[in-house]
Amino acid sequence: MARLNLQSLRHAAPVLLGAALFLLGLYALFHLLKSVNPADVAATIRATPVSVLATALCATVIGYVALIFYDWFALRFIGKRLDRRVVALGGFLGYAFGNTIGVSVVSGGAVRYRIYSAVGLNAFEVAAVSGYIALVLGTGLTLVGLAALAIHPGAVGALLPFSPQTIQTVATLLTALSVGLIVRLSGSQRSVSIRGHDLRLPPLADLGGQLVVTLIDIAAASFALWVLLPDGKSDYATFVAVYAAATMIGVLSHVPGGVGVFETVVIGTLPTAVPVGEAAAALLLFRLVYYLVPFALAFLLVALNEIRLASGLGSRLLARAPTLQPAFATLHGISPGLVASVAFGFGVWLLLITMLPSVRAEAMSEGDVVGVLLLEGGTLASAVAGVALIIVSHGLARRVSSAWWFAVGALLAGAVASLVNDFDFGNAAFLGAGALFLLPFRKAFDRPGQLTSGVFDARWFVTVISACAAAAAFFLFVHKAVPYSNNLWSEFSRNSNTPRALRAGLAATTVLFFFGIYLLTRPIRTPRLEVTAPEAMPRAFALCAKADDPQAWLSQTGDKWLMFSGTGNAFLMYGVHGASWITYGDPVGDPAEFEALVWTFTDQAARANARPILYEVGRENLPLWVELGLTLHKIGEEAVVRLPEFSLAGGHFKTMRTTMKKRQRDGYEFALLSAPHDATLINTLRVISDAWLGGKTGREKGFSVGRFDPAYLALFDIAVVRKEGRIIAFANVLAGKDGRKITVDLMRYLPDEASGLMEFMFLSLIEHYKAEGAQEFSLGMAPLSGLSERSVSRSWNRFGRLIYRHGGAFYNFEGLRAFKQKFQPEWRPRYLALPPTVSPMRAMGDVALLIAGSARGLIAK
Repeated sequence: MARLNLQSLRHAAPVLLGAALFLLGLYALFHLLKSVNPADVAATIRATPVSVLATALCATVIGYVALIFYDWFALRFIGKRLDRRVVALGGFLGYAFGNTIGVSVVSGGAVRYRIYSAVGLNAFEVAAVSGYIALVLGTGLTLVGLAALAIHPGAVGALLPFSPQTIQTVATLLTALSVGLIVRLSGSQRSVSIRGHDLRLPPLADLGGQLVVTLIDIAAASFALWVLLPDGKSDYATFVAVYAAATMIGVLSHVPGGVGVFETVVIGTLPTAVPVGEAAAALLLFRLVYYLVPFALAFLLVALNEIRLASGLGSRLLARAPTLQPAFATLHGISPGLVASVAFGFGVWLLLITMLPSVRAEAMSEGDVVGVLLLEGGTLASAVAGVALIIVSHGLARRVSSAWWFAVGALLAGAVASLVNDFDFGNAAFLGAGALFLLPFRKAFDRPGQLTSGVFDARWFVTVISACAAAAAFFLFVHKAVPYSNNLWSEFSRNSNTPRALRAGLAATTVLFFFGIYLLTRPIRTPRLEVTAPEAMPRAFALCAKADDPQAWLSQTGDKWLMFSGTGNAFLMYGVHGASWITYGDPVGDPAEFEALVWTFTDQAARANARPILYEVGRENLPLWVELGLTLHKIGEEAVVRLPEFSLAGGHFKTMRTTMKKRQRDGYEFALLSAPHDATLINTLRVISDAWLGGKTGREKGFSVGRFDPAYLALFDIAVVRKEGRIIAFANVLAGKDGRKITVDLMRYLPDEASGLMEFMFLSLIEHYKAEGAQEFSLGMAPLSGLSERSVSRSWNRFGRLIYRHGGAFYNFEGLRAFKQKFQPEWRPRYLALPPTVSPMRAMGDVALLIAGSARGLIAK
């Protein structure tokens, strides 16, 4: 098993805490509803006037319109302007999915990233938007709740061990202090540091607008629930405090939608005159109106978009709004996670309905054996279909093609089981509609593989256990009037509703138990690694020749494994050190195949109990890393000289011009030697390479740089510097497709000739390739350069800056950047992409050892 560490525990803590709070909320809710008759709850729901439902729906519409303005103010805060229709789309989908599901792949932040990045925002700007919204929502709920408590201190008196006077005094003081501090900071535009994070508030005008939006949001949402509550409830102003407190506790619980936790707080604070059963019915209707109706509309919107992509229907209409086209096009990426969440929800629904008493049984005759068997079979089939959907949701999230077919089949099987079990045409139609709405998403599931392929992580297990606990609690609630006895398990008759539900629960639990045992005990199959076999290298060579990035040629060094996509049109290179599988750079080849390729890499690494680490990736594929759920850590910056704009003329390059002319007067000559190269040249270069290595305290490195290997060097042109006819320095040149992008790999020279030599080499190469029409010349990466000085930086940034400034005994980080800065390059960020549970410091330690080859090699300069 994978070794646990503090980093893993820290990331698991919110999941475990959320599960614990959910179970505690479930337990408390069960006891609050102990005296409630389930039939009375159903009757109350059916008796709810249409006018009340319409009012709650209108309040929901107003609330979601207000929520969209959170996005508008967030974008305004970071200085970005987007088309209002794009903001409305991103805001609505973000809240509709995020409020109901809250899973990372379809969270509000992930949905916003998809949409806003398609219209020009980068990952950090979208993160700033999400952070602003989270902070404003939390602050707004807290302040409104405190203000309401200051006016109505008895609203949550049943939950707090203090007198109303104490609650009122404390709430008034906290509200006044908070508002005063916020107004002061907003007016002065000063930032405040909280746990190393600098926070700056919007100007007073924007703050006022945001306050109005927050008040409308909370007022509309609380009114949607208040209007559904029965007579005897608190007045509306008092209830606002209850709603704000319940929502905040639900958010802090990390439970999607605060399910169970929110209901417990609301019921626990209602006046005793309110019947608990009617309050429970109101809360169920509120969940339906405020959460599930917007979610269903958002899901329908994505489904219609999938139909448009597949058939072209509606494309003409969308063509009238060109700013919306990229936003809608990117919705395809959230489809797998969305369908997985919907399938999981249908699975839980099937488990719940198997717990309900059968209506059909009352119409059956006493000796109807066939009818009893159909009831038993339908109930068991519903339970098994529900479990199957829960299990297969994992495969759907990973885009496995067979998982989609299985999910559609399970939904149809559940519909048939509903008909067999209870002639439940309504539920059968609901499940059939679910299968129908999955059809447009067929193209989103294009990955071959087994249904159970991939890694079932702790979050999945905790979610399933929580769903099973909810089903068990529902069973106990529905059948609490039936005393338990062992005879229930063997009782078969038309009225054996409780025994049937028990057996269905046992069947579902058994399937899940043995599936869990299978996952925990299945042998770990170390995947077949495709190394530099004779057939692999030419395939990679052909793709490198078509690649824009010249770093792709490092795949030819022979010290890395190669993993190809299913069609062979893309590959990635990686090395293995201990329990880490480390890729170098971005994938190479067809970008359309990058996602499936990286999925395969991360899957196989996890199946081998290894950590997938993506080292030195660029900004080109940031959306892919975000979609895969990886976290990004900046590890340095690449210095890129834009050749068309480069010129030695001007004051910036006066010193370099002088150095260049001096070297030329001293007899230095530059030449570019085309491949292939004869043995005499290689032998000459080997002498230089050995002398260069001899001046280092470590040995030759690998992985991220080439080695002195005649077969490897034979692939490239080699730049040389001669002095008085003798070669004293060389570098092999890597070129991208069409020679537009150039970089160098090995750069070695005779130690006695070091002064000014590399500067002369770079300037000569830049002038040569500028004349050849190249567009960019990369000077390589400056490690740990450009890490944030601001407080939003994480511990990795702070540690990296410390090494950057004080690590000169091992490597001259600041000197390297200063040297490259002389060429006035464009600095481009390079990242380390990791699963959230992997420490960046541990990952970088493994990367450093892989490059150095040993701990001794780390001290090389």
